[in-house]
Amino acid sequence: MGCCTGRCTLIFLCTLQLLAALERQVFDFLGYQWAPILANFLHIIIVILGLFGTIQYRPRYIVVYAIWTAVWVTWNIFIICFYLEVGGLSKDSELLTFNISRHQSWWSENGPGCVRKEASMSGIKGLDNHSYISVIGCALEYRYIEVMHSSFQILIALVGFVYACYVVSVFTEEEDSFDFIGGFDPFPLYHVNEKPTNLLFKQTYLLISPTGFSGMEEMNK
Repeated sequence: MGCCTGRCTLIFLCTLQLLAALERQVFDFLGYQWAPILANFLHIIIVILGLFGTIQYRPRYIVVYAIWTAVWVTWNIFIICFYLEVGGLSKDSELLTFNISRHQSWWSENGPGCVRKEASMSGIKGLDNHSYISVIGCALEYRYIEVMHSSFQILIALVGFVYACYVVSVFTEEEDSFDFIGGFDPFPLYHVNEKPTNLLFKQTYLLISPTGFSGMEEMNK
């Protein structure tokens, strides 16, 4: 019952992680955040691997998933520090876009309550036909939305790590106990019947050998 409960819980957690990662991937694509896009893609692959290992009783796949959850937690901590500008990081830098573009998070212009306005800059020399985009009225800053996303990912990953370790330990114990009773021994019966077979062979040899016949004749006399 414990194995079933832990295994079913891990399947649920992997499914939840997969859905959360797909949701995050969509918004990172809309914001052209290339570094998070690559990280999300790798995360989706590892979560699918862990889900497959849990369903098919493959402890090695679950171990890979457990190791990745530690890496995933570290990555999301970095994202939180990036948007909160901890340790000299700046949310306005182009670090997450690999310095390819100046795009920011999709939530910076499309967050809850945000109103996007464009003001013409034709009066400024050298900036004709350009417009300045301002965002006002946001009920919640986009950096806090990203922080909440990463915090949710960290929470699921930590719980998934705990259950992954538990399921691996249960699977390993079951394999060891099955091996102990001879489940994986290709020749269990030969070891059990080794001594009786030797005794039978010795008795047959005594009957067939000349000394054996002479002994029988003496007994008959």
